[in-house]
Amino acid sequence: MTSLWPHLPYEEWHETRAALHLYTQVVGKYRLARTPWINHSWHATLYVNARGLTTSLVPDAAGIEIALDLLRHAVIGQAADGRSAELMLGPMSVADFHRQFRALIEQLGGAPDFHGAPNEVADPVPFADDVRMRPYDAAAVENFFKALVAIERVFYQFRTGYLGKVSPIHLFWGSFDLAVTRFSGRTARLHPGGIPSLPDAVTREAYSHEVSSAGFWPGDANTRFPAFYSYAYPTPQGFAAAQAAPQGAHFDERLGEFLLPYEVVRTSADPERTLMDFLQSTYDLAAELASWDRAAVECPPGQPLRPRHVG
Repeated sequence: MTSLWPHLPYEEWHETRAALHLYTQVVGKYRLARTPWINHSWHATLYVNARGLTTSLVPDAAGIEIALDLLRHAVIGQAADGRSAELMLGPMSVADFHRQFRALIEQLGGAPDFHGAPNEVADPVPFADDVRMRPYDAAAVENFFKALVAIERVFYQFRTGYLGKVSPIHLFWGSFDLAVTRFSGRTARLHPGGIPSLPDAVTREAYSHEVSSAGFWPGDANTRFPAFYSYAYPTPQGFAAAQAAPQGAHFDERLGEFLLPYEVVRTSADPERTLMDFLQSTYDLAAELASWDRAAVECPPGQPLRPRHVG
């Protein structure tokens, strides 16, 4: 066990987690509204950086970057013309956060116009109407950030072992998960849609091609523990009945994906190796059962300063 993999007991910070999720939705929706569409909604996501999460540069006004500093507990906005603004994170309502964030964007010269209600949550309340006071457990937020850093490192290494189309490692604020996705190169059947508070057109474009996707999320009201997941779309025959590594991984019939509790990884003798075993074994199952052309898309993991061998 290592301090790089902190304890993340869901029940102890679930209200702060829910608040942070909604704050990332507000920030992410600003990026979504100002950024031209990229395949699979990759233009809307957030990225892990050295202090928390960032939008990267948003093409609004002179160029604006929004960062959630999860160590100083502030939302920091910077514009390419030198302007900056910030708001502090702490106990507040979502309505307060939404109002202050819109003011921050205006201070940077940007346009604070974006969709005003959350996606992919049960019983969504418009941000401006969500006036319930939310707690803010700063220590838990810092632990969440430390976990994201440790997880992103493993995801990055896993990503290097693939020559085919592969997503960035990014946080989808709708479902509040850090994800990396591999593509077989083949188109997929039309997705049925039906994800709560998410337009079917968005879902169908996201799953327009065959994928094996893995990620991490800190738990929710239905899955009350942080976990890693892995799924395939379309789900190949035999996937649900297969055995994934390591011990502790299981297929969740309700979710339609493999789960590995974060605690299994955190408390293992080698957390990075344990997580990599899960990522690799679930991908192997998806690719083999769906008859991907693995020789064409796979490669040895990347190493610093060593170009890929060709020929």
